[in-house]
Amino acid sequence: MKVASGKVVGGKVIVEDASLAEGASVTVLVRENDETFEVAPEQEAALLRAAADADQGEWVSAEQVLEDLRNRFR
Repeated sequence: MKVASGKVVGGKVIVEDASLAEGASVTVLVRENDETFEVAPEQEAALLRAAADADQGEWVSAEQVLEDLRNRFR
């Protein structure tokens, strides 16, 4: 699993900086122009720390997260 961002151009989603296999199944989440969300200060701090960790290459693959979840709920 991977996350990619893009824009709609001519009615088609153009994905930037990611190559997707021909025929790949994708899910598109569309943010509304006026859509916002709020988080508690502690949650914001945790998100900012996680983003900084990811920027430094400290991350776990989606496959590993899913495997950990499967093991936890067996």
